[in-house]
Amino acid sequence: MKYLVHPLETKRLRFSAVSLADFNEWLPFFADARAWQHWPGERLAPEEECRKWYARQAERYASNLGGMNALADKSTGKLVGYAGLLVQEVDGVTELEVAYSILPRYWGLGFATEAAIACRDFAFANALAGSLISIIALSNTASQKVARNNGMKPEKETLYRGHRVFIFRVHKIDIVSS
Repeated sequence: MKYLVHPLETKRLRFSAVSLADFNEWLPFFADARAWQHWPGERLAPEEECRKWYARQAERYASNLGGMNALADKSTGKLVGYAGLLVQEVDGVTELEVAYSILPRYWGLGFATEAAIACRDFAFANALAGSLISIIALSNTASQKVARNNGMKPEKETLYRGHRVFIFRVHKIDIVSS
C-alpha cells in the first residue's frame, strides 16, 4: 500500500506494519488517561479501545486509507508508539495527515518528531501529496510542538469528529526550498 512508511529506519526508530503481536505493549496507551485528555468523550475499557484501534488500522490498510506504522526503538526493540500517513476528510476535503501516538512513558524524548519528519519526507519523496496536515486538539500543545518541528504551521481551527481542532499544514515546496 502506497501510504505505508515501512520498511524504514531513522536514527533511533524502525518502522514496521501494525501487528496484533504488539497488543500488550500498546495497551498502556489506552489505560493512561493522559493519552486521551485532549479527546474527551466516553471510553470503553482499555482492552476494548485497543481492539477497536487495531481493527481500525486493519480497515485502513484494506481500504488503502493509509495507516499507522509501529515504531520500535532500534536500541531496545521495544514499541514506543505508532506514526503514519492517514487519508482524512476535513471540512469536505480529502487530505493526507501525518499522525503520531507515542506511549506516555516515551513522551518528551523526541520520538514523535523523529517519526513525523520521516513520514513527511516519505510522503513528499514519493509524491503522495503536495501538502500534508496534522489534526491536533486545541489543548494539545505537545503535539502542536511536534507539528511545528515538522515544518508545519497552524492553518485554521475547525470542527473534526465533534472536537475543536487546529489543522497544521506543511507544503512540499516549503521543505524543498529550505
